[in-house]
Amino acid sequence: MSSELDILIAPHPAGLRVRVRGEGSLENTIAYWQAILAEVRTSLRKPGGVLLIDEMSGDPLSAGQWQSLVEAMRGQGLEQVRIAHVKPQGLQLVEYCQIYASEAGLDAQVFEDEGQADLWLRHGER
Repeated sequence: MSSELDILIAPHPAGLRVRVRGEGSLENTIAYWQAILAEVRTSLRKPGGVLLIDEMSGDPLSAGQWQSLVEAMRGQGLEQVRIAHVKPQGLQLVEYCQIYASEAGLDAQVFEDEGQADLWLRHGER
């Protein structure tokens, strides 16, 4: 059974700002990505970017879990959305997640600093 998960979605100049908190598990990670997908799909103004502040605690997902998650996102509507994934508590060796995202056709970067992520999201080269 999954532990508590807190998802806060708000407008951002580039589209959406999403803050997630809770226990880092595959179930919770799938849940917050499903919430992001739902928001992207139902937004009247289609977001060009998502600033994701990931404050999940505990052990990070394995490389295989990230790869499965990213593959499940393929073709779901995130291909036209730039994603800045911020891990303020440390990257936890999830750089491979960025590689899998790129292979799936997603424009995503992983950051430790929200300011750098915001700058890349709004002004970075595509």
